[in-house]
Amino acid sequence: MTKKTRILIAKPGLDGHDRGAKYVARALKDAGYEVIYTGIRQTPEAIVKTAIQEDVDFIGLSLLSGAHNELFPKIVEMLKSKDASDIIVFGGGVIPESDIPGLKEKGIRAIFTPGASISDIINFIETNK
Repeated sequence: MTKKTRILIAKPGLDGHDRGAKYVARALKDAGYEVIYTGIRQTPEAIVKTAIQEDVDFIGLSLLSGAHNELFPKIVEMLKSKDASDIIVFGGGVIPESDIPGLKEKGIRAIFTPGASISDIINFIETNK
């Protein structure tokens, strides 16, 4: 039996808007992935703990509040410190194009900004699993 790809979708920080995250989570589930959605206002510690406990392959982070330059890299660093750097982290939300290269340098494998399609996200997952 083939193991399903497991994806954690999380909303770090104080961002209270989760419509996009719920849409992505549902679309990935409909595409056949096993998806865990943690809800809004998650701490980086809680996200990393859940990702490790649930043995996920990917973490998809969604953020609209502007704290992506702090919170996204913090999650990558925490994964490294827990010997879980094999979990691939990607992000989405309202993220300025100018911030994307710095986020990628800090270990965020892909950023999906408004207008990205679900097929773009699925292609990323399939290419990186």
